[in-house]
Amino acid sequence: MNRAIFQEQIFPIRHKLFRFALRITGSSHEAEDVVQEVMEKVWKTTPEQSVNVQNWEAWCMTLTRNRSLDKTRSQSLRRTAPIEGVSEQRADSTSPAQAAENRDLANRVKSMMQELPEKQKLVMHLRDIEELSYEEIAETLSISLEQVKINLHRARKTIRERMLNEL
Repeated sequence: MNRAIFQEQIFPIRHKLFRFALRITGSSHEAEDVVQEVMEKVWKTTPEQSVNVQNWEAWCMTLTRNRSLDKTRSQSLRRTAPIEGVSEQRADSTSPAQAAENRDLANRVKSMMQELPEKQKLVMHLRDIEELSYEEIAETLSISLEQVKINLHRARKTIRERMLNEL
């Protein structure tokens, strides 16, 4: 691994990798371990392997997903830990009441996301929280572009229906 590539493309996405690992494992300690293992694996990538990587971020997200799932399966962890610091930051012009309402809404949506089927949950997280493109999500999760769109549509529809039922 080239130090410049690591510093420019890999190191800046470490927080995104952590949030993704945390979503899967439900444990901040496990997520930290996953990110450290992924960073180490990427650092130790040989020049021959590096040539084959077209999108470093998507490759790292794939490694993170696979390692997180391995840890979850091996330790039978439940994904119950909340994701901290992921809620959207609003403009300074919002009132404290509006900011509190936005936080409550974000927390309700996150709670509802935990109840979604695994693939829908991962696709929605990658698209709406990590803001990956459909193509990047398909590459990261090793699914087709159509499956990404279908899972995202179903996840959003389910959450929308649950939100309307709460009203």
